[in-house]
Amino acid sequence: MSQKLWGGRFDGATHSEVEAFTNSLKLDERLWQCDLKASLAHVRMLTQVKVLSQSEGDTLEKGLLELEEALTHGQIVFNPKAEDVHSEIERLLTERVGALAGKIHTARSRNDQVATATRMYLREEITNLRRELRLLQTSLVSFAESHLETLLPGTTHLQPAQPVSLAHHLMAYFWMFQRDSERLKECQLRTNCLPLGSGALAGTSFPIDRVMVQQELQFTSICENSLDAVSDRDFVVEFLNAATLIQVHLSRMAEELILWSTPQYGFVELSDATTTGSSMMPQKKNPDVAELIRGRSGRLAGAWVGAVTMLKGLPLSYNRDLQEDKVHLFDGVDTTRSCVRLMNLMLSQITFFPEKMAEAVRGDFSNATDLADYLVTKGMPFRQAHELVGAIVRECLNKQIPLEAMSLDQMRAFSPLIEASVFNALPPLSVLKARTSRGGTSPSAVQFQIQKAKELL
Repeated sequence: MSQKLWGGRFDGATHSEVEAFTNSLKLDERLWQCDLKASLAHVRMLTQVKVLSQSEGDTLEKGLLELEEALTHGQIVFNPKAEDVHSEIERLLTERVGALAGKIHTARSRNDQVATATRMYLREEITNLRRELRLLQTSLVSFAESHLETLLPGTTHLQPAQPVSLAHHLMAYFWMFQRDSERLKECQLRTNCLPLGSGALAGTSFPIDRVMVQQELQFTSICENSLDAVSDRDFVVEFLNAATLIQVHLSRMAEELILWSTPQYGFVELSDATTTGSSMMPQKKNPDVAELIRGRSGRLAGAWVGAVTMLKGLPLSYNRDLQEDKVHLFDGVDTTRSCVRLMNLMLSQITFFPEKMAEAVRGDFSNATDLADYLVTKGMPFRQAHELVGAIVRECLNKQIPLEAMSLDQMRAFSPLIEASVFNALPPLSVLKARTSRGGTSPSAVQFQIQKAKELL
């Protein structure tokens, strides 16, 4: 009997470089648990429909369970020269039950076998990743509740725009990650479709019961076309797309933490546990974790491009190109989960400096829009108010004074509509509290966000 699952047709041996080039065990060995569970379900189904006798089914099931136990406890290891994890599991099963192990492959191909194990693996990893995201979102909500009135410069184009609260800023990331979690949930639904029973490409002539396997393996649906089932990797591309967006959001957050931790900003200090030093400059405290999170967003974008390019132009049905899906998928899963965890770790040990944030707001003219809004409440059209306040700001810049330091007489020189009540509108905290519209930065509006967020969590 050939050691390969496909060797009977060949007279000559495979070239050693071809063996090494096509070997995928190092990549796919993490699928062993999923492969074993799918094989157990397949054996039970074959026994139920009497393709296997009860005795054969019992022996195979016992062998698979013993193999699972041995692998779980590290009592056996895979042969590094094995072609892939699926053929290696069959070889190890053969050592336990003899030639009967060959019957396990009745009515299935490695094509539908691999697709099934990959989908089982990914649906579990999506659950794990959504759990990690939820922990990060919970941390953001917790910080937000403590900083409803902590002033922070709100910027556009990195220039002072309007003051916001630190709570409002952090909650912006909550909603980014919420969209990420929702995308993952939708991806998981499409991932959880059973391909097993599709055979190599055309189905099988054996009287199999795919619904029984679907129910045992907890798939929500069955792939309806055997050609599509064995060649579909849309679910991999879709996951990597969602993971790339997660990394983009993490990268944006990391970039802000990097900026905020510089002496020029001084808004935060990252803990010693999540920073590193310099081999040359003893004073350095570098935000390496944040920088690596930012940098690894490129790996996810590359994985997505790699996976979608792999699929481009593939004729139906299965092609060996699809073996490369795991290079992109596994790195994408590992990278994204670790980055989410590390971002949460950084936040759990971060120190915010509200006084530095408030100091950055003072005198930055981010209350100019509120002066224009004040004039609008006095009856001036907004475009006229905008022009007038621009002139006032120019005067302040010439005199090197903040807007709120102008006297009433100085302001009234620009418009008689301005009264003493204007000084109630110009302090940064007043500006913050005035933004009460839903989704705004006032404490009441952010508290509403937080309540909605808690309901989602």
